[in-house]
Amino acid sequence: MAGHDELVDKGREKMSAFGRRNGMAGMGAGARPQFGVARPMQGGAAAPAAPAATPAGGEQFPPLPAEAPVDPKNDALARLNERTNATNEAPRGEEGGFEASVHKIKEQVLPRLLERVDPEAAATLTKDELAEEFRPIIFEVLAELKITLNRREQFALEKVLIDELLGFGPLEELLNDPDVSDIMVNGPDQTYIEKKGKLQLASIHFRDEQHLFQIAQRIVNQVGRRIDQTTPLADARLKDGSRVNVIIPPLSLRGTAISIRKFSEKPITIDMLKDFGSMSEKMATALKIAGACRMNIVISGGTGSGKTTMLNAMSKMIDPGERVLTIEDAAELRLQQPHWLPLETRPPNLEGQGAVTIGDLVKNALRMRPDRIILGEIRGAECFDLLAAMNTGHDGSMCTLHANSPREALGRMENMILMGDIKIPKEAISRQIAESVDIIVQVKRLRDGSRRTTNITEVVGMEGDVIVTQELFKFEYLDESADGKIIGEFRSSGLRPYTLEKARQFGFDQAFLEACL
Repeated sequence: MAGHDELVDKGREKMSAFGRRNGMAGMGAGARPQFGVARPMQGGAAAPAAPAATPAGGEQFPPLPAEAPVDPKNDALARLNERTNATNEAPRGEEGGFEASVHKIKEQVLPRLLERVDPEAAATLTKDELAEEFRPIIFEVLAELKITLNRREQFALEKVLIDELLGFGPLEELLNDPDVSDIMVNGPDQTYIEKKGKLQLASIHFRDEQHLFQIAQRIVNQVGRRIDQTTPLADARLKDGSRVNVIIPPLSLRGTAISIRKFSEKPITIDMLKDFGSMSEKMATALKIAGACRMNIVISGGTGSGKTTMLNAMSKMIDPGERVLTIEDAAELRLQQPHWLPLETRPPNLEGQGAVTIGDLVKNALRMRPDRIILGEIRGAECFDLLAAMNTGHDGSMCTLHANSPREALGRMENMILMGDIKIPKEAISRQIAESVDIIVQVKRLRDGSRRTTNITEVVGMEGDVIVTQELFKFEYLDESADGKIIGEFRSSGLRPYTLEKARQFGFDQAFLEACL
């Protein structure tokens, strides 16, 4: 019996040792052991103590990391759920206390000021002269209203009143801000701006719909256009060349909408685009040579991708001795050449007569002895007139169009010609495009707000019914940084350019070949 009791006690010792190793010590009855801590038993004998180098949990059950890495898929789904559950109420820009008080005083002063001013005489004065004339009148009105202002408030009030009478009201401060590239007015209570490729809400607002409509009329009237119930759409431009589009009710359901695309006061060059990261050194060299060697170039891209900026930059490479004609719906190109004549279309009058289209201006431009014809943007049958110009001795012609890739740009050109009344087969249209266009430059605005030149593609010719292209350069997407910036690199295809013969005629063949390889 004594031997039997000794065996039982040894068994208990083994069990208690096993239990303590599994965290059983001090646990009540029915408590579960912590699995995945002890090493597996071998042959029924007690497991030896784990060596110091072996992590807790052994080789079979490694410990979980302290913090599991975030699954990108789950993170993306979380962002989608957050967007789904968000309340999509249209925000309204709020002004700060100082600006709000100045605008409140302006509403009281403006009616009395207008009673004392002759509008015809005021229209003949500059802003500075008008400010000098208004200053004593403003003091009189403030005295009548028993309003006392400090010097800062007086200057702010003068500026707001001058902007209201001679300028574009609340839009003036946005137009004068060099960091703002786009202004989008969605009715009197909401205005968005674009800064560095990103949209944000502006702090301005208009008195009411009537106030906004008056400013829209002032903008379009400056360039001889009109906006009213009979013509609720209008394209115009500002004095600095900025493009303006206006649409009013009943077409716009939130009230008058104004879209302004501002352009840099300082001319953008290809080297500046390269420094901005829009292209590589070799791409910049290739585009400079393409512009100088009178290649026919089509610049393709989406809205706000930088097509017009690219066209303006490439125009710098045109020989100063060449005569250049530009044709646009609303003149926004600002070529950096001495011999440049801009032409602009004209909308129909109230009777629907007298319209002058891009096609009419292209036909007329052929009689004006141009060296190059540049179209701001082609949207329809005028594409055929441009191809005709490219094929009739006006090498070096350029244009822009909307497309997502160089291949789509060629397809769009075919479709635009077919939109007209020209009765020629599709194969003949494709052949003329292949013989006329030399290079397609694709530009894109990426989701991080940056603008990149994503493709430079040559049009080689025809193979059967298909237009054959050859890609010289391409932007390859690699990754995205922690702050949302897209990382990529510009790669050369290393192919011998098909347009090398044109470059040889101008002495750029070696430089062009080295840039493309």
